[in-house]
Order: sequence, then C-alpha cells, then structure tokens
Amino acid sequence: MTSYDPLYDPKTEAHVIVPPLERAIDQARKVLDEKARANIHDSDEMIRAAVSLHYVLHDLLASIEAERGEQR
Repeated sequence: MTSYDPLYDPKTEAHVIVPPLERAIDQARKVLDEKARANIHDSDEMIRAAVSLHYVLHDLLASIEAERGEQR
C-alpha cells in the first residue's frame, strides 16, 4: 500500500477504448508539440506535461499492441 494514489494501476485499470493507431500517433505528435513549449521551471506545467505524455504514450502502446494482435 502506498501513501498516494498512483497515476495508473494496471491491476485495476484497463483500456476500455483503444484508439486506431493513426489517431494515437496524431495525438502523440500533437501533445509532444504542445508540451515542448512548457516552462521547465514551472513545476505545475511539468506535472501537466508528464501526465499528458503518460496518457498518450499509454494509448499509443495499446494501439500498437492491438495492431499486432497482442493482448495484455
């Protein structure tokens, strides 16, 4: 047990909707472009960037795995 709630717990959370690979790639590029301009000295911006990038990476990997026919 941790003293915080994790961002993602694979034991209790699963992808309900896996986006098509092209959409996941487009979204990842969009978020990367947006977050590239974040102020590295602003901790709130860095947290928002990390969370956003976490979610698009999670979707991207789920899409790649679905495309390959893999399951987790």
